[in-house]
Amino acid sequence: MATNSRAVWRVLSGCQWLSGHSGSSLASLLTVPSRTFAVARTKTKDKKEEEKKEVKKRPVIDDSKRHKPFGKTAWAPVDDVYIRRFYPRTLVGVGDAVELLKAYRALDFTPKQQPLYIDLKLDMKLEKKKKVDPFVSTVHLPHPFKTEMNRVLVFTEDPDQAKVAQENGAAIVGGAELVQKILDDEISADFYVAVPDMLVKMIPLKNKLRKKFPKNKRGSVGMNIVKMLDLFKTGHEYMVEDNCYVRTQIATLDMSSEYILENLHTLLTDVYSHRQATTDLGPFIERAIICSQTSEGLWLKTEDLLPKTEKKEEKL
Repeated sequence: MATNSRAVWRVLSGCQWLSGHSGSSLASLLTVPSRTFAVARTKTKDKKEEEKKEVKKRPVIDDSKRHKPFGKTAWAPVDDVYIRRFYPRTLVGVGDAVELLKAYRALDFTPKQQPLYIDLKLDMKLEKKKKVDPFVSTVHLPHPFKTEMNRVLVFTEDPDQAKVAQENGAAIVGGAELVQKILDDEISADFYVAVPDMLVKMIPLKNKLRKKFPKNKRGSVGMNIVKMLDLFKTGHEYMVEDNCYVRTQIATLDMSSEYILENLHTLLTDVYSHRQATTDLGPFIERAIICSQTSEGLWLKTEDLLPKTEKKEEKL
């Protein structure tokens, strides 16, 4: 309150003092001298000119003749520690990959009898905008890794065929009476095979068995029961998942490298047989990754394992 009263008193006293002076002197008192302020000079043009000079001074690196992959720093790093995205992924030979996985197991102290997996990406394209249908296949590996045989159910109503099936290791043998038992989940098997005459009586099982339903393409329908049992008792089944991927086990890590390579070669050959080997379509297997249950994945070079077409030389 004291400061406000003092300000009011100063204003009133000033007015009283001005009233006692003449008009000319009052005008001279009211004139306030003009005050100039310094304005900062804009340096936008100067900055642009300096930036242009800096750009001109920077050396232009011509790496057109440099041998390196597109968008990467180099083909291979020079040190053990590097940023992965700056270098292309390294591809390992199949034999070297198997030996590396065995070495990783010894360093990590993991079990010897752990499964060994293969992950394939397939190019399902065909000519004229067609595609390879996702398939399910059973292959007879030269060196099986399963300790127990698969349970195979044989559909037949012929007594002689039923006797042959039982003698060759069929788990269950029967006719139309087995349909209702399968629907009620009283019996089940790993594979189902049938003679052609039984397909009509097995129609109610299509929704139940789905991909396990016997088909000619899979080799589970035929008259040669012995051959079908030999395939499916020790056969290894794999399928195409997500329209283009095959993920399946091929061996166990305690098997010899030779056995692992033979199983892998057999599987890749069977996969490649589902598309015609034409050079115009490119490779059917785009990439392959091998890994064990506890190790990292290694990208493989599959050129040596894929089937090669032999060119016949014409004799003149």
